[in-house]
Amino acid sequence: MKLKLWFLETRPQFLLLSVVLVLLGTAMAWNEGHFGGLRFILTTLGLVLAHASVNVLNDYFDYKSGIDLHVTRTPFSGGSGLLPNGLLEPKSVYRFGVGCLLVALFIGIYLTYVSGWRLLPLILIGGIVIYIYTSFLTKWLIGEIWAGLGLGTLPVLGTYFIQTGHYSLEGLVASLAPGILTANLLFLNEFPDTEADQQGGRFHWVIALGTRRASRLYAGLMIMTYVCIVGGVISKTMPSLSLIALLSIPFAWKAIHITLKHHDNVHEMIPALKANVITILTTDALLALAYFLS
Repeated sequence: MKLKLWFLETRPQFLLLSVVLVLLGTAMAWNEGHFGGLRFILTTLGLVLAHASVNVLNDYFDYKSGIDLHVTRTPFSGGSGLLPNGLLEPKSVYRFGVGCLLVALFIGIYLTYVSGWRLLPLILIGGIVIYIYTSFLTKWLIGEIWAGLGLGTLPVLGTYFIQTGHYSLEGLVASLAPGILTANLLFLNEFPDTEADQQGGRFHWVIALGTRRASRLYAGLMIMTYVCIVGGVISKTMPSLSLIALLSIPFAWKAIHITLKHHDNVHEMIPALKANVITILTTDALLALAYFLS
């Protein structure tokens, strides 16, 4: 029972994103003739642990600030709920989060040793951002940006580098859409939490803009995702088969439509939150498939 609680504390339903990001970065390298099985396994394990650390430390700091005591929890936002319900001890949760981060950093340092020192800045930046994300970055209107970088663009670029030993313009272009999608994941999940976040000292885009204008920005960012993909194909920096990622547009449209219509109603927003998650995972996975098949 206790082991199940610790598993749930990592919010496993979101960890699939890390796996898909590694698949995309690996697929990009595969497309150029590079693949190392052990590097793939270690990269996946390291990123999943880093992602788990973000989730666990977020729970801890939101509990300490009081946010999770007042938030309206949904299946996609509001934390795990384990600390407010007294099912785990705060100090143990903090240690667990830090432990996941340290193991992820150890893996990252090893991968830097075998693939090249230019990976190190991404590892160090990632480690720092993970630890200060909830307690600092979410209070300065930059949480969404760093979420997009830390669990979108940088993991794709890092995975690509681990396999190939270099960065490229093509890799950067292909990593833009995942970055925007992850930023939008956090962005939409902030709608149900806005009041509690504001009371807890956070300052993010929904608080700054209000839900109506924020819903329009969300729609604009989602459209920008597909613009990046089409632009990458037109500029020939992404394979033409990348256009299969446009198959996720119906889910994106559903999320946009509901958000624009029900931006101020938490319960009506839940289908949009679900469609948003499906959009992100499907788009990233289809991009990976495009690179594997090209």
